[in-house]
Amino acid sequence: MKSLGLLLCTLLFVTIAATLAANAEQVTLKNGDKITGAVVKSDGKTLVFKTDYAGDLSISWAAIQDLSSEKKLYVATPEKKLVSGTVTTLDGDLVVTTTQGAVHVPKASAGLIRSESEQASYDASLHPPLTRDWAGGLNLGLALARGNSSTKNLTLALNAVRPTSNDKITLYANSIYSTNDLAGANPSTVANAILGGLRYDRNLAPRLFAYGAGDFQKDDLQHLDLRSIVGGGLGLHAVKTSRTMLDFLGGADYTRETYAAYTTSTTTLPTFVDAKTNSFVGANVGDDFSHKLGAASLLTQRFNYYPNLNNGGGYRTALDAGLTTKLNSWLGWQLGFTDRYTSNAQPGNKNNDVLFTTGLALTFKH
Repeated sequence: MKSLGLLLCTLLFVTIAATLAANAEQVTLKNGDKITGAVVKSDGKTLVFKTDYAGDLSISWAAIQDLSSEKKLYVATPEKKLVSGTVTTLDGDLVVTTTQGAVHVPKASAGLIRSESEQASYDASLHPPLTRDWAGGLNLGLALARGNSSTKNLTLALNAVRPTSNDKITLYANSIYSTNDLAGANPSTVANAILGGLRYDRNLAPRLFAYGAGDFQKDDLQHLDLRSIVGGGLGLHAVKTSRTMLDFLGGADYTRETYAAYTTSTTTLPTFVDAKTNSFVGANVGDDFSHKLGAASLLTQRFNYYPNLNNGGGYRTALDAGLTTKLNSWLGWQLGFTDRYTSNAQPGNKNNDVLFTTGLALTFKH
């Protein structure tokens, strides 16, 4: 009975050992050391190799003598073709055994190597669902005063961006609503402005991209029911590093703006101003800048100049700037600044509108 039990244990051990050996991936270094684990990825300079006893190891590709894997790996050939299969080393070549046969890749010129999980993550990054890869912050502020004062103020600021290897979506919004509710106060609404927009960028080349954008604004005290600016054009990635991004944009746009009727109160004799709708084609020149200030803070700035091509001399500018500092994984402090300038404001209105928001913000990354 003991002999039978020993035999069964030996067979079980041999089966487990054979299974582990069949799935083992091994790196042999030029100094003779052998490391067993799993290939994660390589960029042709460094191999990331996962082990049970030391976690992920970064191994210089030049120090590797042999590489073998019974698991499928994805290997890029010198011709930039991606092949997949088990891998062995023979006479200085990586031999990838594919379903169509063996492919020899010179080890000295081997570039990209990925595991199946790394390749799946890369493929997902090329075409991620629209709900993924968003990052940004939402700031909501509320202030109430009662007693000798009777006021309320509500502010909102949103910044969200979704960059991928092929395109980028940017969303932004700022609003302020403020009233003086004390009896006899005039006017009772002292601020009511909403503005926001979005932009979509699509890469055409490493530094060139096409974009489409929309910018929208409503301002009750300016008697602006709605201003819509829709346009597009081309952009240039002037600076694109891990910390700093600077784009320059140029294109054309179409503007439609609707003003409500009102009575001016800036003169001794009030003047009635009719409702008006303007529609015109314009140009668009601007920039988009962001810079990481350390590990926790991000500075952003967007500026657009819209000259009116239908009415010489008329133009508008739009400036949006912000600073977000992360306090932890979900909470941050956000500053928001927007400036909208119109050269030909309605009678009795100022040309410039500035919004400033600050406070705690919910930061998100999905």
